[in-house]
Amino acid sequence: MLRECVPASPGVHGMDAGQPGNPPRQKGSPWGRIGAMGNAIDDEKAARLAAVRACDRVLSGGKRPLMRERLERLVAESAAAYDLDLPLDMYGDGVVATLEQRVADLLGLEAAAFFPTGTMAQQVALRCWAGRTGNPAVALHPLAHPEVHERDALSVVSGLRTVHPTTAPRMPTAEEIRNLDEPFGTLMLELPLRDAGFQLPTWEELTATVAAARDRDAVVHFDGARLWECPPHFGHSLAEIADLADSVYVSFYKSLDGIAGAVLAGPADLIAEAKAWRHRYGGLPFQQFPTVLAALAGLENELPRLPSYVAHAKNVVEGLRDGLEGAVPFFRINPPVPFTHQFQVWLPYPASVLDAAGLRQALETKSVVFGKWFDSEVPGMSVTEVTVAASALEWTVDDVAEAVRAFVERLDA
Repeated sequence: MLRECVPASPGVHGMDAGQPGNPPRQKGSPWGRIGAMGNAIDDEKAARLAAVRACDRVLSGGKRPLMRERLERLVAESAAAYDLDLPLDMYGDGVVATLEQRVADLLGLEAAAFFPTGTMAQQVALRCWAGRTGNPAVALHPLAHPEVHERDALSVVSGLRTVHPTTAPRMPTAEEIRNLDEPFGTLMLELPLRDAGFQLPTWEELTATVAAARDRDAVVHFDGARLWECPPHFGHSLAEIADLADSVYVSFYKSLDGIAGAVLAGPADLIAEAKAWRHRYGGLPFQQFPTVLAALAGLENELPRLPSYVAHAKNVVEGLRDGLEGAVPFFRINPPVPFTHQFQVWLPYPASVLDAAGLRQALETKSVVFGKWFDSEVPGMSVTEVTVAASALEWTVDDVAEAVRAFVERLDA
């Protein structure tokens, strides 16, 4: 009987499965192979975006808005999130300071600093901790964001180096932290670990791993780009999760539908130092109010909805499994039960074939299930990420299964 199965181990970077809009990856990821295709990629992307925008129903991620639509929504939502009759911000005051305090309060931490990008925020955090611990080594997973997405910035820009407690596509365990064969100043944990399939430990595993780092006199930094959606899995509030770490970074454009931007939160003295480095790194623009207003609107509107997305992701997985079972030679949904509202789907076809089927489905049925597919390092396997957000809530289990079967029917068209 055909069933869901796990492909042969892809190795560390074979689990790479990024998200449209992210920069090219450098270490064996699907993105490393698309840059030379030039205009063909641009044309394909434009056709796919146009087809999705014309759809009546979109399961994963929703439709990408036009610039005018995004501006109109920003104006409409900002009025409820901030007093627009106040003066414009200047070099980090005003609305920027309001957002910083709002996030610090949500995370239960002393202070926070807004950064234009998460890449800059985490480089600064890890650089500050290295100076305070006297150890430039950062223990992190080889699939963590700085290792895969940042062009080796930790070493090239900040003079840090990394060590890996494990290469398994999951969070490191307490035992692996204790047994790491060299000292490190900071343990960085990405919650969830996106490139391994949005993996999360249990609460007990997380607290034990943090304790193991403390036993080794290391500080703990959370890469919380997607921390917002973790409370349902852990059964603990954002503040309770953040309390485990010495510092936490959160993003606004991923889960909260913002424009860009990030916040680093932690002790007041660390954040004061981080703001000095933010200035040195060029991270203090004259004005930032559009990005910050979008972040405040995301906290107001999307943050309360995230638990419903996380809950519905399990229904979507059930529908995907029903639709794929017996319709394809084999498949993998990773993780089988999502920890958050995002997960991976693996299918045994070239990405070009899967993308073509998705485009046909969008054009012919005005419904689309999957986003962009990417060839992996597992021979014959491609992978995509599914994000269950507002547009997916109207899809029942049966709706998903029916649409998946319609997608599979178009694989050989």
